[in-house]
Amino acid sequence: MAERAIIVGAGIGGLALGRALKADGWDVEIHERASQLPTTGTALGMWPEAMEALDALGLGDQVRDRGVLQRGAQFLRPDGTAFAHVRPDNPSYLVSRPLLYEILHDEALGDSVVWGSDINDPGKLPAADLIVGADGINSPLRQAGLGPKAAPRPLRTVAFRGVVPGSVDSVTETWGDGRIFGITPQEGATTNWFACVRHDVLADHDNGISNTDLLGSLFRDWHPAISAVLSKVDAGQIDRRNLYDAAPLGSFFQDNMVLIGDAAHAMAPNAGRGACETLVDAVDLATSLRSAGSVHDGLQNYDRHRRRQAQRVVRVSRLLNRMSTARRFTTLRHQMMNVLARFA
Repeated sequence: MAERAIIVGAGIGGLALGRALKADGWDVEIHERASQLPTTGTALGMWPEAMEALDALGLGDQVRDRGVLQRGAQFLRPDGTAFAHVRPDNPSYLVSRPLLYEILHDEALGDSVVWGSDINDPGKLPAADLIVGADGINSPLRQAGLGPKAAPRPLRTVAFRGVVPGSVDSVTETWGDGRIFGITPQEGATTNWFACVRHDVLADHDNGISNTDLLGSLFRDWHPAISAVLSKVDAGQIDRRNLYDAAPLGSFFQDNMVLIGDAAHAMAPNAGRGACETLVDAVDLATSLRSAGSVHDGLQNYDRHRRRQAQRVVRVSRLLNRMSTARRFTTLRHQMMNVLARFA
């Protein structure tokens, strides 16, 4: 089996895969354009599949000890009344992005990460037996290998995210006319919040005002728990971005180059599965390479295991993005969500 791997991107997938390959004896080099690990970021849900992947990396107990246990969620109307409950059989954990990065990085990766690396030109990468694109939704490696057909697809929604001081005990997501607002616990006695708004709804409110005023305009008439969060929001720490997902690819690999995480299957955040699927990718790829007789066979096995499954999650996430921000038939969507929640 080959010994040298170049991973582009020191995000969740790149760090997780780097750990797994180093444990298998690979010489790993991870190229990251940022100068350090992120110090800010909102909560990520670690569903049971992600916890299994973290356990395979020897990190599951750290997430259990340091994250926040989540046993379900309520879906609410703007007046605060519930229309659906999710109570999964197995618990999941909420962990902030900076904490997850810290856990994935630690001393196991040593000096394997090349910070501040120029990764815009894949042709400048060192020679290696395996090249991994873990470089996100706008992956230069994907673009170089697959061309314009790999461009992300706009979802026509905008996400706002942030963290405020103070803790909450439950996970809620409130659905209204063309917009949603979510509130979750986060470690460190903080609260994670997020909003998702359709472009046309946003256009009715966004007249050059600040993001804090904009959020107030969008959600001021909603139930008191949302008002309590918005009263604590720091305007300088709001993350606002247009949302995209990935069109389905015919393959996650080409020659000795393979894609994982958002580079392979970026998805809407509405199912809360992006980070989970990325961790599963990393562990599955390492397992496939470990058990195969060649890099090509390992990549082929990974593609067979992961591509269709991940792309199904992309479709579900896209559907939830559209359904949760719908402007018509809202009673029907609540009924549909109530049915779907029973199978979560």
